[in-house]
Amino acid sequence: MSEIHLEKIDDYRWRIPKSYKPGMRVPGLIYADEKLLKDIHQDKAPEQVANVAFLPGIVDYSLAMPDIHWGYGFPIGGVAATDIEEGGVVSPGGVGFDINCGIRLIRTDLRYEDIKDKISDLVYALFNGVPAGVGSKGDIRVSPKEEKELLVKGAKWAVAQGYGTQEDLECTEENGAISGADPEAVSGRAYERGKAQSGTLGSGNHFLEVQVIDQLFDAELCDTFGLDLGQVTIMIHSGSRGFGYQVCEDYVKNMVHCLQKYNINVPDRQLACAPVDSPEGKAYLSAMRCAANYAWANRQCLMHLTRLAFEKVFASSWQKLGMFLIYDVAHNIAKIEKYNIKGKEKNLCVHRKGATRAFPPHHPALPERYKKTGQPVIIPGDMGRNSYLLTGTEKAVETFYSTCHGAGRVKSRTASTKSTNLNVLLKDLQSKGIIVKASGRGTIVEEAPSAYKDVNDVVNVVHNAGISRRVCRMRPVGVIKG
Repeated sequence: MSEIHLEKIDDYRWRIPKSYKPGMRVPGLIYADEKLLKDIHQDKAPEQVANVAFLPGIVDYSLAMPDIHWGYGFPIGGVAATDIEEGGVVSPGGVGFDINCGIRLIRTDLRYEDIKDKISDLVYALFNGVPAGVGSKGDIRVSPKEEKELLVKGAKWAVAQGYGTQEDLECTEENGAISGADPEAVSGRAYERGKAQSGTLGSGNHFLEVQVIDQLFDAELCDTFGLDLGQVTIMIHSGSRGFGYQVCEDYVKNMVHCLQKYNINVPDRQLACAPVDSPEGKAYLSAMRCAANYAWANRQCLMHLTRLAFEKVFASSWQKLGMFLIYDVAHNIAKIEKYNIKGKEKNLCVHRKGATRAFPPHHPALPERYKKTGQPVIIPGDMGRNSYLLTGTEKAVETFYSTCHGAGRVKSRTASTKSTNLNVLLKDLQSKGIIVKASGRGTIVEEAPSAYKDVNDVVNVVHNAGISRRVCRMRPVGVIKG
């Protein structure tokens, strides 16, 4: 349990003073309200926020979103930007093991009335058509030569294979492929782990969810996005699978040696890092970008398989069903972005670990269709409550245009398993009209709603703090888990 005394700035922001620990270069800043603060104090995540403040070149604050919980090095829900010119570092712990674990939201022209008698059929069609679970392997196979191409082209590779359209790429962060990926920076072991996992959902908190919009917060924005009450949407949550995990594992080991080499002092070896401009920093970023592109290709393939399942159940093309991508955004990534720092434009290395990019209206990185609205921000909840669509805001510049990424755990998987009765949980979900299908019974109890904060509370904080803006809310009706 954390014993850090937090200084209240306002109802939604709490400061860890720089004086808390000798060596902190900046204060910590946690976004939360009084209710969520109680959960946040249950583990050592605030201590990790303070530890991240030791990183060389860190700018303004070590930040944490309201879904913050304990992670590797950085807390999950942590954000930190480092100034490259000032010796700013990149830390694999600030990205995490599931590089570009992210979320994709698909709209449809279907309404709840169209699917209510077919939800079970849909769930089984999706479960049979989308490989899920630990070590799952898909039918979308790639040769060694194609795999290197995939690591550079990302979702563009998938679209070129017929697994989507150009419009899908326009609605994906980085157009589905971040530049600077170098397949030569990736180990043979990572290639081996990734070669059969394209188009697979994975396990843990990854999911594919059929949802229904149940609340509108901004009618004008909903009209712009083509969304309305009772409309069916789909969320896909997955990442870079074993490939990304191996990339992180390889570079975490290498980075430990950089601490002494570059005279970097951090209170936790899990914060191993190297200057962004160093050979080690450049190599990690090149490999991380490969994993990020792998993940975007993976979610593009998963969307293709999802469209095929809907076509089978409804005997209609996905185009006629209106299954178009709203947006796809990364949750675990480090990006080089430009910010105005004290009147000077700077290139910063922005770590988002369990955090969502939230660019405001008119940001140059946004596609034309979202220039007026701001970037779509997709926040999934647990399988028993809600998920949200929000947009980025100009005020989010204070978080380097970042916001929360989900509900955030309050129980470990082990604790959730011990405290959850599977049959009671399934009956409770069924009573709410939610059908769940998973590759293993263990995943369902590990991912029980009681293991998570209430996403409604989390989203209230980021909305009221002004770092993202609510558009609409969805409720689950069918869930596929790994």
